[in-house]
Amino acid sequence: MAANNSRNMIVIGESSSTRTEWSLVDNGVVVEHAYTVGLNPYFLSRREISHNIRLELPESFFKRRWAHVYFYGAGCSNPEKNKIVESSLVAQFKTPVTVMSDLQGAARGLLVHESGLACILGTGSNSCLYDGQDIVRNVRSLGFILGDEGSGSALGRIFLGDVLKGLAPKELSEAFFDRFRVTPDDIMDAVYNNASANRNLSTYSFFLSDHLDNGYVTDLVDKELCRFFERNLCQYADYDKMPVAFVGAVATTYSELLLDVAQRYGVRIQKIVRSSMPGLVTYHTH
Repeated sequence: MAANNSRNMIVIGESSSTRTEWSLVDNGVVVEHAYTVGLNPYFLSRREISHNIRLELPESFFKRRWAHVYFYGAGCSNPEKNKIVESSLVAQFKTPVTVMSDLQGAARGLLVHESGLACILGTGSNSCLYDGQDIVRNVRSLGFILGDEGSGSALGRIFLGDVLKGLAPKELSEAFFDRFRVTPDDIMDAVYNNASANRNLSTYSFFLSDHLDNGYVTDLVDKELCRFFERNLCQYADYDKMPVAFVGAVATTYSELLLDVAQRYGVRIQKIVRSSMPGLVTYHTH
């Protein structure tokens, strides 16, 4: 890596509440790729964000001052929170930084320069109308307590509630406790005494993906995906007449159910991907 090449190189970070994906890009080619924990400024302080970046990214990310750092993150939706992330990134990279929301990252990564509806179904959920460069309308997500329909945290919340109230099928509850080796008190503590409750709920939710042959599970996932369409996607005018794309672990894990629900709502899904990063590399280099 020649020293004079650093002026052509950019760093792109794309962060959910659970995980951050990083790419070091040279003229459209990813030359380094890495993952760190999620860097949501609602859950982590400036110091914690800096600490995680420095300890978890390979040393190659800090060898030179790159041309620019573009960071898209969960929780990066207002100036105050963005400044927390920006100051952490500047301190570590010593490079100009632009911080934007994970939704902006999803839209650019999914649709690049095409207009349409971009949707996130991961730890949380969100959606927006995108014009090929910027978000022009957003139905607010409201987070895992008031919203996040169809997300991992929503699926986990509903399922754990059913398990603890004895409403989930007995064989499913037994399999759950056997796999995770937790008690009801452990679950309550993970939800009510933990700053990362949404991540914990989402982690538990993926247990459901191994039991899609169980009618209770398919019904639960189907209903929650319908709630995402009804309370989010259907709020956009002409939602059934434009390209729609999804990103996130929940979208890919339950893609067959997602496609089935979309068909019922007359929605044409153009793309379902796990990560926005390939599209973001294209967006920033073409």
